Amino acid sequence: MPAFETATLQAHALVKRYGTVTAVDGLSFAVRPGVVTGFLGPNGAGKSTTLRMFLGLDKPTSGAATVGGHRLSELPQPMRVIGAMLDARAVHPRRTAAAHLSAVARAGDVPLRRVAETLEMVGLAEHANRPAGDFSLGMKQRLGIATALIGDPGIVIFDEPLNGLDPEGIRWARTLMRGLAAEGRTVLFSSHLMGEMELTADHLLVIHRGRLLADQPVGDFIAEQTSEYVRVRTPDLPALREALAGAGIDAHLSDISPDALTIGDTTTDRIGGVAAASSIELSELTLVRDSLEDAFLAMTAPDRKAA
Repeated sequence: MPAFETATLQAHALVKRYGTVTAVDGLSFAVRPGVVTGFLGPNGAGKSTTLRMFLGLDKPTSGAATVGGHRLSELPQPMRVIGAMLDARAVHPRRTAAAHLSAVARAGDVPLRRVAETLEMVGLAEHANRPAGDFSLGMKQRLGIATALIGDPGIVIFDEPLNGLDPEGIRWARTLMRGLAAEGRTVLFSSHLMGEMELTADHLLVIHRGRLLADQPVGDFIAEQTSEYVRVRTPDLPALREALAGAGIDAHLSDISPDALTIGDTTTDRIGGVAAASSIELSELTLVRDSLEDAFLAMTAPDRKAA
């Protein structure tokens, strides 16, 4: 049995208004154990406000944000249930990494042995006695992640955990989050790095203007929101266009290359067969699918209204 308590994060018709501005507008979703859930939205979409309401830092105007069915204030030892990193810079610059984590552990009634354990886990053991003010941004991110994990919680929330990390650090963070989920923990993280979101997350929550646009597995989101097409390049573009037209295939000039065509609703085998039958040389024949970034930008375009 795991030492941590498995629990679900849930938003219930969550609303947050600041004066006349509605930052979060009727959000309802659940973040479940055992998967890495990515939280996507443009700047100002309401992501950080939503996370702050789960952590009891902002009070909902209406609705509720619950942790295992309870508001955070109702939990007797919240640090053992949920850990979060919202701002890696929220550390006194003159306090060492070990001193910072020790203070956090005492505040949450967490055994002090967790200080050394979490520093080792995030790769900062040899920097335990360095002031946090001397840390690079990437090291501060690691210390922030350690702070979130100090209570060995069943739920972890990371707001932009990849900022400032080098490629090795990004891979480490990805492996860490997937490992935490594999242990049965609930993992929710936000990031603007779409490639990493696609590699790391199992499930996506997408919000825009405070409203929920998508709540589905990453693969389903990409399949539904993106298109697939064939890109073909040739040194004899007129001949290829003529051959394709003769086969009843509609091709369009590519936006990225003057000697390329794009063709939807077809396969590379079919296009290659048409070219071969007319003895046309091809320099590229590729099946292309839009990326998660393409899908996200299309869904949150300025002229698109939230449903």
